[in-house]
Amino acid sequence: MDAMVITEFGETDVFERRDMDRPEPGPTELLVRVHASSVNPVDCKIRQAGSWAGIAPPTIIGYDVSGVVEDIGGAVADFEVGDEVFYTPEIFGEQGSYAEFQTADESIVAPKPESLSHEEAAALPLAAATAWEAIVARGDVTAGETALIHGAGGVGAHAVQIADESGATVVAVTSPETVDQTDELGAVRAIDYESEDFTDVIDSEFDEGVDLVFDTVGGETLVDSTAVTNPHGRLVTILEPEGEWGSAYQQNYTLEMCFLERDRRPLDALRRLVEAGRLESVIDSVLPVTEVAQAHEMVEGSGLTGKVVLDVDGAW
Repeated sequence: MDAMVITEFGETDVFERRDMDRPEPGPTELLVRVHASSVNPVDCKIRQAGSWAGIAPPTIIGYDVSGVVEDIGGAVADFEVGDEVFYTPEIFGEQGSYAEFQTADESIVAPKPESLSHEEAAALPLAAATAWEAIVARGDVTAGETALIHGAGGVGAHAVQIADESGATVVAVTSPETVDQTDELGAVRAIDYESEDFTDVIDSEFDEGVDLVFDTVGGETLVDSTAVTNPHGRLVTILEPEGEWGSAYQQNYTLEMCFLERDRRPLDALRRLVEAGRLESVIDSVLPVTEVAQAHEMVEGSGLTGKVVLDVDGAW
């Protein structure tokens, strides 16, 4: 099968198109013909130095899939050949999705939303499932609460929609390029981090503080957010928080560190939201997978307004 392989860990020039052995599905696995994938920040981290993920070059990376079931293992119960599916592959020690075919256990795979193209569906699994996990499962957001979301890019753009559809008042801190888009996705206030201080905005424009903080930026963002977080508020991050917490413990905050566990449950939730017209993919660009080096450079740069999606099936 055709695949874009990293020949070693390093910069974007490590990608090489190669003919690789097609994987065979295990008893509970699906063999999926990949129609589209996308690039996430974790892809770039693994490309740069991914031994922590239990992989060794030459290997295939990539952690979003929308495609069609090509073959199934003998114990598969929920899918048949020809089904359209989407999912985020396991990271640790597994082959990724920058290839014609990918195998995954059926427990982490879900039916693709029928209304979405493969490119649109491939933008969702890792980013939107992480957002759902952070806002709904970990953040336990409820109607009438105020949610502060730091970063409205890939994960954050979907978090804004999910929090808004949960009935929360959404405030999002984002780049100047995505202020208008963030408003359109459901934020009542999109704060331009280059020209505004989010604590000043919340203090001056909102009668009360926030109940939920979701951080996709890192650094001292989470600690700084405690200045506007109500007692007993929830703080969720997908990155390691930094800074001095001082007397924040006196406010009885709940801190959740969120790393997405592969599972069908959040994907089914996303599909229901999509089919109800309450969640949309947020895409900046679509490139053929053979231009994956450029796609990585875009993700590592700035100015994106959504996910960079890879057309796999049409690229070879």
